Amino acid sequence: MNENELLAQLLLPDIDKTPDYFEKMYPERELKDGARVTRIAPSPTGYLHLGTLFTSLVNRITATTSSGVFFTRIEDTDKKREVTGGIEDIIEGLKRFGITIDEGFISGDEESGDYGPYQQSRRAEIYQTYVKDLIKKGLAYPCFCTAEELDNVRKEQESKKERTGYHGEYAKHRNITYNEAKALIDEGKPFVIRLKSSGSEENRITFEDTIKGKIEMPQNDEDFVLLKSDGIPTYHFAHAIDDHLMHTTHVLRGDEWISSVPKHIELFKILGFKVPKYGHVSPIMKLDNGAKRKISKRKDPEAAVHFFAEQGYPAESVIEYLMTIAASDFEDWRRANPTEDYRKFKFNLKKMSVSGALFDENKLNDVSKIKISQMTSDEVYEKLTAWAKEFDVEF
Repeated sequence: MNENELLAQLLLPDIDKTPDYFEKMYPERELKDGARVTRIAPSPTGYLHLGTLFTSLVNRITATTSSGVFFTRIEDTDKKREVTGGIEDIIEGLKRFGITIDEGFISGDEESGDYGPYQQSRRAEIYQTYVKDLIKKGLAYPCFCTAEELDNVRKEQESKKERTGYHGEYAKHRNITYNEAKALIDEGKPFVIRLKSSGSEENRITFEDTIKGKIEMPQNDEDFVLLKSDGIPTYHFAHAIDDHLMHTTHVLRGDEWISSVPKHIELFKILGFKVPKYGHVSPIMKLDNGAKRKISKRKDPEAAVHFFAEQGYPAESVIEYLMTIAASDFEDWRRANPTEDYRKFKFNLKKMSVSGALFDENKLNDVSKIKISQMTSDEVYEKLTAWAKEFDVEF
């Protein structure tokens, strides 16, 4: 064994599989040319947010339009923030609003599909296998820095007016030897596994965002954490492994993740994976004293989709309204096809807003009036009584 192989065995002695094992376990999907595989991957940290419902709709309609697959994956690597019943609330919320799930979590405790498990906390062996392979190749290493040491590095960088982060000369354990690592482990020192980045902030990367168009950013040069000290991966690493093995073609997510794209592209390339298409969905905005801001969990009751159910909005009205936000040409199509199922609409990511649409309650009310007017009296009665049983028993 060479030094890197010895280090890999020292750090992850119980991992006896190789990436090839999992590559064979999760073969390419048999789909027609052009079929898009999309996913929603929420964290079970609370209720279903309007933004999550909107992003789910975009992913669902993208897969539908291309005869592809839409799946759900639960990203629960941050157990400290997890809320009891969070998975159930998210999945049942999607189903309430008619977002059909092809694969993955189909209820709070049930999953379906050939690419599981679809819960990151149950995939530790897979992540550790790929990390061990990176260590063998000299592309990852253990870091024994304490929280205090990392805080001191940040303070030093701030005092020098330098960019903060674990990179360059500040990456203390980047060239740690097997003997040095073994001595620290023998002392009982905890460690994380970091990527050994080959990037430079002086260089630029360019990628074509399927919603926002061409974006140019500095390369990643940070040796960011792949595995935490408990052996659980960070979001960055887990999503790269999962989207590769689950054969996701389009990663459509909130635009707060744009700043992470350089890290994610570097990871895919270092792992030898094909980089998926990224598309970043702008948030739904709200006017607050004349200024635009994102809809807030803390300030706005409509941030929780449960609000719309409580208020008696039919699920199809909310989805119809969100479609008008999602696609600039949807309303023209609807006028030409007043009774057609929205799923027949040919959705195009390029028609999405690049800056974020305003939430318009009046428009939602207008859409709801139209949808209700198209229902039969029996449908209205059934929906009204179902609503009353849940929200207004006296009525």
